[in-house]
Amino acid sequence: MTEKATARAHPIQGLVKYHGMRDEQLRLPYHDSISLCTAPTATTTTVEWQPDASEDVYVIGDEEVGGRAAERIDMVVDHVRDMAGVDAAVRLESENSFPSNIGFGSSSSGFAAAALALVEAAGLDFSLPEVSTVARRGSSSAARAVTGAYSRLDAGLNDEDCRSYRLDVGVSDDGFDPEEDLRIVAAHVPAYKETEEAHREAAASHMMQARTAHVQDQLVEMTDALRAGDFDRIFETAEHDSLSLTATTMTGPAGWVYWQPETIAVFNAVRELREDGVPVYFSTDTGASVYVNTLADHAAEVESRIAEIGIDTDVWEVGGPAHLLDESEALF
Repeated sequence: MTEKATARAHPIQGLVKYHGMRDEQLRLPYHDSISLCTAPTATTTTVEWQPDASEDVYVIGDEEVGGRAAERIDMVVDHVRDMAGVDAAVRLESENSFPSNIGFGSSSSGFAAAALALVEAAGLDFSLPEVSTVARRGSSSAARAVTGAYSRLDAGLNDEDCRSYRLDVGVSDDGFDPEEDLRIVAAHVPAYKETEEAHREAAASHMMQARTAHVQDQLVEMTDALRAGDFDRIFETAEHDSLSLTATTMTGPAGWVYWQPETIAVFNAVRELREDGVPVYFSTDTGASVYVNTLADHAAEVESRIAEIGIDTDVWEVGGPAHLLDESEALF
């Protein structure tokens, strides 16, 4: 057991998303999902097993956390304790390089980095797909953040086989490489969201059964488009899946609408750009912020158009898997 470790992970943008969990404790989704990781956005997490400490301490962004947030971290920490036979308190400190709780996947990178650091500090020799089963107990999306780039989470039948693996992607006939040539203009719309509640809302929607059936076709289409390196098919599918996901959430019992006027303004700008021949598509996860997917050669034009709306933007690329850092980069 090394006792202390630091890891970094990139958050995900959902391409074929999931909503609803058939097991909330193990966070087992109803169906498979596919995402890509965004970089340089990242979460860095340091953990240390402390035998002399009396209780676990979790610090995120310089603030000690409790309540439901701490309970979710407990699920991951206690699982590693059980697997490694560790009888010690843990100190966990984490920081994000991007805004949290506005729809950019902070929980995915947070639990991915935490899981990898905990497993390493406990001396467990796990592959990344095995680590993904640990991260999933905090957030199902975190499983895909562990394996990185374009990844698929298999819903599986049980805790052991609900894991993520990295997808092979191809290069198109016109030279588009999904891992090298994609640029994501991130449109920041800072409206707080609560993903856990959204999962329950979607599962109670009268549209959930239809979405669960429809998403199987989406998964096939996305997998085939990635293998072909077909930019338009990949991100047109992601755009339509965003609309489907949000429709399911909005028709739950509470009738939640996460999108803000700025969100719709970005959608309209993207469609206007596309009508003018610019290769660009929008995508949202659970939240008001928007991923605007385009090619590297068009990123500046797209970012300029979104900025005209008065929305803060960043330009991101595809990020790799969760990885360990040198001890010199530890947070404490």
